[in-house]
Amino acid sequence: MLVKIVIQKGVIMFKTVFVAAVFLLAAPEVFAQDSAASSPAKQDIPEPAIFVTEHSGRFNGAKVDYTVRAGDTYIHDAKGKPTATFFNVAYVRKGVADKTRRPVTFLFNGGPGSASLWLHMGAFGPKRVIVPSEPDDDGAPPYPIVDNPDTILDVSDLVFIDPVGTGYSHALGESDNADFYGVRQDADSIARFIHQWIADNGRWNSPIYIAGESYGTLRMGPLLDALGGREHQIGVNGVMLISAVLHYQNSRFNQGNIMSYVSFLPTYAATAWYHDMLPNKPANLEAFLDEVRDFARTDYATALIAGTRLDPETRASIISKLHAYTGLKEDWLDKANMRIHVFRFFKELMRDAKTVVGRLDSRYTGVETDAVGEFYETDPASASISNAYVAGVRAYFQDDLGINMKRPYYMSALDAFGKWDWKLEDKAPNGGRFINVVPFIGKTMRYNKDFRVLVTSGYFDFATPFFGAENALSEMGLVPERIEYTYYPAGHMMYLHDESRAQFLKDIRGFIEAGGKN
Repeated sequence: MLVKIVIQKGVIMFKTVFVAAVFLLAAPEVFAQDSAASSPAKQDIPEPAIFVTEHSGRFNGAKVDYTVRAGDTYIHDAKGKPTATFFNVAYVRKGVADKTRRPVTFLFNGGPGSASLWLHMGAFGPKRVIVPSEPDDDGAPPYPIVDNPDTILDVSDLVFIDPVGTGYSHALGESDNADFYGVRQDADSIARFIHQWIADNGRWNSPIYIAGESYGTLRMGPLLDALGGREHQIGVNGVMLISAVLHYQNSRFNQGNIMSYVSFLPTYAATAWYHDMLPNKPANLEAFLDEVRDFARTDYATALIAGTRLDPETRASIISKLHAYTGLKEDWLDKANMRIHVFRFFKELMRDAKTVVGRLDSRYTGVETDAVGEFYETDPASASISNAYVAGVRAYFQDDLGINMKRPYYMSALDAFGKWDWKLEDKAPNGGRFINVVPFIGKTMRYNKDFRVLVTSGYFDFATPFFGAENALSEMGLVPERIEYTYYPAGHMMYLHDESRAQFLKDIRGFIEAGGKN
């Protein structure tokens, strides 16, 4: 292996003939344990750290030579003072003469308060960490890190974003990480980053796509609003909503809210179908879910609205249907007043076997000693995959990209959720309404004729149920013919499942290619 290293003004550049693997991390692994840990002490603003490597790979059958530029990008306030550094990893294809025909895709995960390692090492990066395709524990290291020929680098440059407080990103100067913890604050800071990255890299006239997962899809609404405003005026060609949550009315089990029960019902049905808990299991999952969707938005929604006005005969009929669609016992459904809270479902579906199902991916199960409790002790899906991703991204950064940072890396900003400012509007909290970012997406669609939306969902995802996304995107003000939906027999991170990951990336690639700009 031949390595050439140049250090100039805080920038580290190196080229390798085969594999870039030079530096060892100076500091041991550190994770945020309290709010103070994720807010560095006030200090003079240092030079940005940049690590540049050259690579080559075959993606979707095409040979691609590309440069990886990983490191700090500073954002600034109105007076030009740096307020935060966004650590990002950018993959840019070499030898592209016409940048107007080469898209750039910005990617982030959710949380709020999550780094982008999941999308980076699970699906989109040129390397990925292997976890079991079928629902099983990832175990202990070493975890295989392999080439990822399915990445979309053949059709788009990629920029992975770690929001402030996550990864190596943090506040600068007199700012605190908490200054960026909020629906609007977070989106505004990422809009500033995207603006800065485009300016630094001369990509003003390249097609722009944005991919967000989970809370990253909710972030998309205010982010589009910020990018389209007077400060930035950046047009976007399309967004990929991966495991979407857009209107909290479809996902919060507040007293008096019926839409959450309606939106979760098809996912209950899919989970019961997968685990063979239905009294009469149909052969075809998709056809079965279409039937459940129809029932959920008609007879079931009407019954929930009726409340105490529902006659006994209709109530018994609804309970019988719920039993057929979920496998839950009719007596339990009657006592629950036909309202299935998701956390109760985790325990109730397979209670007799002392088995709980996962939240992020209900294909995963866990066995608990307490078979009479209402809630599980942990999410079996989350517990089964996290270690591999953390080890994978750190090893890849070190061994392939030569990233040698003095500051700690945070998979999650553990203080972010507790400090998050959930105000979307000036009135707190949101004028008494659920957070709903759909109007921002609709406005973008109406005033940008080229803007398109791809919604990707796993059937077994309880964190962001697919029917909730469908209900949210059925609101008025959108342009339905420019919204595409794809579904996979997997959960929140559909790319954990091998067949789903291959189809997911094929769908993403096709969505970008259909834009006709590359």
